[in-house]
Amino acid sequence: MAVQPEGTPCWADAMFADVEGAKSFYGDVLGWTFGENASEFGDYTQAYADGRAAAAVVPPMPGAEGQAAWCLYLASRDAAATARKVRENGGEVLMEPMRVGEFGTMALARDPGGAVFGIWQAGSHEGFETETGAPGGYCWSEVLTRDPRKVDAFYPSVFPYTVRRFDDPSMDFSMFGVDGQTVLGRMAMGDDYPPEAPSHLDVYFAVPDCDAAVTKATERGGVLRSGPTDSPFGRFAALSDPQGASFTVVDVNTTRGEMPATSPAT
Repeated sequence: MAVQPEGTPCWADAMFADVEGAKSFYGDVLGWTFGENASEFGDYTQAYADGRAAAAVVPPMPGAEGQAAWCLYLASRDAAATARKVRENGGEVLMEPMRVGEFGTMALARDPGGAVFGIWQAGSHEGFETETGAPGGYCWSEVLTRDPRKVDAFYPSVFPYTVRRFDDPSMDFSMFGVDGQTVLGRMAMGDDYPPEAPSHLDVYFAVPDCDAAVTKATERGGVLRSGPTDSPFGRFAALSDPQGASFTVVDVNTTRGEMPATSPAT
């Protein structure tokens, strides 16, 4: 697999106080299997879908205990340069670029709307091995934010994104593209989101049957936050796992409706 173009989502992981519980839950809901934990890297444990690297789980670092959350990493050819752009454009660097053995260099950042994301400069670990939309694999992500104007200005200043927006005035939605491919969405959080819900990057994982995945998740203690919902992009549902980490499942083969019209951002 080639290194992803700058700004492309390339990896996802999450910290869980109960790693074994997380492995059991996602194993049931997404069909993941898990490799050996890497004790030299804080017991970082890679998840696999059909034998291909899909994501990872890890216990929290000392002092970083809190609610579990998925973190999406965006590809960078130079993590230090990307971190500088984050600062220069109103974001915050939460963790300075740090070499992770031969695997690559990581950093953590927060956009001006409050959503946290990762930066990944690949070494031997290039990122997702799963094909987009393959069951159990990463499929899509959206920045959910209460400050869409700042966020729409921020990301294309940090990464080489083009920006398109839905023409439908009832939905404040932007799409970021790289090399002609749409790679990331941005959804404005409206009144339908609880006021305590933070801005975040919502990670979508593909499933062969959205309703069956929701049933498994809720039987295992997960919470259905919205859906299942039909769309031209697939049938999807937003969930939280038993430890509070939000994610979305989507069946890309079950679609309904016409693709929305979009226009370049001005």
